[in-house]
Parts: sequence; C-alpha cells; structure tokens
Amino acid sequence: MKNTTLIIALAALTACNHKNNYDASGNFTADEVIVAAQQTGQLIAYDVQEGKTLTEYQKVGQINVEVLKLQKEQVEATIASLKDKTINPDPQVALIQSQYQVQKAQLQHQQRELNRVQQLLAGGAATQKQLDDLTALVDQLRKQLTVTQNQLKVSLTNINSQNRNVLSQEAPLQKNAQAVQAQINQGQIINPIAGTVLVNYALKGEIQTFGKPLYKIANTHILTLKAYITGDQLAQIKLGQAVTVLTDAGKGQYRTYQGNITHIADKAEFTPKTIQTQSERANLVYAIKIKVKNDGYLKIGMYAEVKFK
Repeated sequence: MKNTTLIIALAALTACNHKNNYDASGNFTADEVIVAAQQTGQLIAYDVQEGKTLTEYQKVGQINVEVLKLQKEQVEATIASLKDKTINPDPQVALIQSQYQVQKAQLQHQQRELNRVQQLLAGGAATQKQLDDLTALVDQLRKQLTVTQNQLKVSLTNINSQNRNVLSQEAPLQKNAQAVQAQINQGQIINPIAGTVLVNYALKGEIQTFGKPLYKIANTHILTLKAYITGDQLAQIKLGQAVTVLTDAGKGQYRTYQGNITHIADKAEFTPKTIQTQSERANLVYAIKIKVKNDGYLKIGMYAEVKFK
C-alpha cells in the first residue's frame, strides 16, 4: 500500500513538473474551406470521400449542364445566321455600273453628233431645230448620268447601313455565348486548395442548388497552433521566432515539433474559458499563432504545449 501511494505521488509530482515546464498551450487549427455548388442541377459525377487527399484545381465532380449547352448552341446558331441576313452589294453595284456605262456611251455618242450638227449648221447644211433637239438630248443624258451616279452612292450607303445594323447584333450575342459558357464551366466542381477532405456533404445523383455545401477541405500538411500568453511573456517572443511544440504521444511520452510564430495579437483578451481554470479567466492574455509542419500525427483540435526556449 505504501509503495502504491509513493508511485502515485511520484507520478503526480512528475506531471506537476511537466505542467510547469511549458510557456503556453493551445489547440491546432487549419484554414478550412467549404466548397459549394456553383450551379443548380443533378450531380452526375462526384469523386470525394472523407480523408481523401485532393490537389489544387483538381476536378472532382460535374453538375448536369446540358440545358445550358443547348442555350449556347442556340446563340451560336443565331450568330451564324446573321451572315445570311446581310446583303451582298456586288450584284446591285454591277447592275448600276453597267447602266452607267451605257448612259455614258450614249452621252459621248450624242455629244459627237451635236458637234457634227453644229458644224453642219454653220455651213447651212442643218437646221436650228436639229441643233436644239440634240442639245436637249445631251442635257437629258447628262442628268441621267448624274442620277445614276447618285443612285450608286445611295445604294451602297443603304446596303452598308443595313449590313452594319445586322452585324451589330453579333457582339452582344458573343457576350451572351460567353456568359452561358461561364455558367457551363461552373457546372464543373474544381477543388480550390490542396488538402484533405474533412467532411463530405454530397452524393452522386443528388440534385444540387447554387451555394449548397458539397464538402469541407483543409490543408493539413501545415497546421496552426493557436495558444495564449500573458502580458509579461510578450518580451520573450517575436514574429518568425522558432519555438518547440510538444504533443502527447501516450504513456507519458511526448512528440516534439519545431514551429515558427506567425502572429502575435496586438490586443489583449480575457482568457478563453475552454482552456483555463475559473480563477485564471480574469487574466488578460494575448493570442499567438504558430505554424507547425505535420508529420501525419497532428490533428485539428489536438492539444499542444509550447516552449519558447
């Protein structure tokens, strides 16, 4: 009985000595990301299980977006049909130009005839009426030639304006197609960070809605130990400082890790109730964060102790 009591006392003394041998304590955390559906529809492909390691930008699922694909095809068909609605000006221009050349040839012919009649009239071999008739005809042909020239310009202007109005619809339609494609892309479930799946909320075949959580993932390769120190300990630490982190390995043994202080709170807070006794809650403490590389034994929420020296 005496031996048993001695053993218990020694164990308590050892625990007490260890308890006083660390500078701070806390629990491990990680930056957890909840991946949600970005599209509404049936989950037709899904490869996520709890505990599975995923890489950054890995495609892990697909939501049915067939309706969106049909919408995009419809927009693309509308864009393609715009060219059929435009007018080719070449045939009409060729017709007017042919008419212009005929009128120009007639004018040149009648101009030569007018010159000849003027010469004949000077010699008394033609009448004034013949000269007047030819002069009137030449004037009429010149007016017709001018009208044909204006007709060619107006025709080209109208055709080009109509074609521009038709083709001006292409840019908005292209933007519409891009918007639909963006929605199609959102049907793919792309893993945002490298890490381990902590919780899975979805199953293949389920109907998903926009914003509905699918799974939770965290990078567990490097964990953050959030601990608390008192004001008189601030002088012992600085950002980037290397510290020793201890975790329970069972049977009174401890695993040792090296960590670096990445954050020191600039504002005091009351001691968290979950980690201190009732009498210590009135003390003001400062939160610190320590990055620790995980060897596979560290878990989120695990308790750990810190030594600054």
